[in-house]
Amino acid sequence: MIRIDLDNLRDKLAYIDALPLLSGLGIIAGCLSGGTILLFRLATEEVQKLYLQGSSENFESLPSIWYFLLPLIGGITLGILFHFIPQGLRRTGVGLVMERFNHQQGNMSFKGLLVQFFGAAISLASGHSMGREGPAVHLGAASSSLLAQWAGLPNNSMRVLVGCGCASAIAASFNTPIAGVIFAMEVVMLEYSITTFTPIILASVAGATMTRAVYGHDEAFSVPTLQISTLLELPYILFSGAIFGCLAASFIWLSRFTYRHTHKITVSLRFTLVGAAGGVIAFITPEVMGVGYDTVNAALVGQIGLTTLLLITFTKLVATSLCAGAGIPGGLIGPSIFMGATAGAAMGYIGVETVPESSASANFYAMLGLAGMMSAVLQAPLAALMALLELTSNPNIIFPGMLVVVIASMISSEVFKQKSIFQALLAEQGVDLKTSALSQHLHRTAVPAAMERSFSRAKRELTFQQAKDIVAQQHEWVLIGIDHNPSHIIPTADIARYLEEYDIRAGENTAEIETDSDSTKSDEKNTINLLKIPATRFDVIPVLMSSTLKEALDVMDNRSLDAVYVHRMTAPTIHRVFGIVTRKDIERFYR
Repeated sequence: MIRIDLDNLRDKLAYIDALPLLSGLGIIAGCLSGGTILLFRLATEEVQKLYLQGSSENFESLPSIWYFLLPLIGGITLGILFHFIPQGLRRTGVGLVMERFNHQQGNMSFKGLLVQFFGAAISLASGHSMGREGPAVHLGAASSSLLAQWAGLPNNSMRVLVGCGCASAIAASFNTPIAGVIFAMEVVMLEYSITTFTPIILASVAGATMTRAVYGHDEAFSVPTLQISTLLELPYILFSGAIFGCLAASFIWLSRFTYRHTHKITVSLRFTLVGAAGGVIAFITPEVMGVGYDTVNAALVGQIGLTTLLLITFTKLVATSLCAGAGIPGGLIGPSIFMGATAGAAMGYIGVETVPESSASANFYAMLGLAGMMSAVLQAPLAALMALLELTSNPNIIFPGMLVVVIASMISSEVFKQKSIFQALLAEQGVDLKTSALSQHLHRTAVPAAMERSFSRAKRELTFQQAKDIVAQQHEWVLIGIDHNPSHIIPTADIARYLEEYDIRAGENTAEIETDSDSTKSDEKNTINLLKIPATRFDVIPVLMSSTLKEALDVMDNRSLDAVYVHRMTAPTIHRVFGIVTRKDIERFYR
């Protein structure tokens, strides 16, 4: 029988170069994430098939009165459900994953996973104008995080596995493994690292494999062969990119505006009002209900007229902004793709009339709009470009696509000063995700990689013989305090120096030492006090062995300390000390 030494595994994963182990864990996390997302998607679609005809997205088949009633009932249901959910569990989606990754090392809860699963299922089933990719990212990240917590992995490894879960989620949702990798690193992790590339790639492939095993190898959308017909079309393509950037900025601004004016309203009333507003909008344009990928496909093949495209683009923007700002559990990636495709198709129709030389059609611009809107809303041009390539399987569209995603992203961020939709909403909630390159580097390594394992334990007062025995062990540090709360560390070399000086002085003038009022030797007990002898001493407090070097440094900074000791619970209420980390140890590591 094969036995796994988890302690040895955790110790190896603490280092930044634990690539083989992380790769294996990445595959496991990708499979777990992909399985969770498939369960969520199947559960949602099977419920929708009970009352929708033809497909799980055909809300247009409902009697017209249900265009209004269904979102309203969904809003009321979610309001009642979230009323009984603790405040800390009400936040869901990609924004929460980003916050947890950057401020909590990717630590996510099982209760939060359940809230996202059932909350998003109700939201999508009731036709709210939301997507399933945002919930998928949350579910993938949470399942991977729970795997790391169950195995007791260090936090640097947990962060990588959360990235793996995010990549697997996007790959499983769109059948786009490359876009999944770039999304995880560009949107959630906000960094590119060679060490994390391999496990995230493997996780993304695992997620896409699971989706293909259930839904086949077809792409998420039916896309005809697309390419630019003449270079004379480039100015109009650039103009279209600017329009998509303006549209994205409007979407982000309106979502923030909604949050500012609704977050103080009780959750039950807030969700009910959004449900009613969504019902009114859906009564006008039922195409905006749910994920809406059937409408996206129709736009991509040119089956929707110009007037309808403009109308549903506007109503989708308003409906989704209300849901996003109010906190309805659901995704924002899908609606961004929806708005980009419909706005792009509209630009295609207009372009046919304004650019006579062009032979490009509405479906060509619909695909460019899809990528441009995704890029500008998420501030992820590379992820959008990779999604465009994988969804079309057509390298000819990359050239105009590059122009569109860059222009759209720059218009939104530089002209209108809008962050990505997730960072914008987090900023409204007072959450800042700014991180330095140094912080990212220290987050990739756990404290065992830099800690000093050579130390002794000692009480504050020792006999001279006990002190000499400790010096004889030749450890680097002495951790003072045998009880559960060590308080200081002292270099063993300083104790040895004191003993040596004491012996010299004792030999020269024993009487002088014995009558010295400042001497640390007790006449009665013949002891020395390690907190009083001349030596370098550091106050210390504990950090968990799973902590990253950044966490250890933050503890030192917050408490104005220069050292911490590293411990881990080995039995209920019993913590074992494994090492010591000083500020100089961390400085040596990153230098």
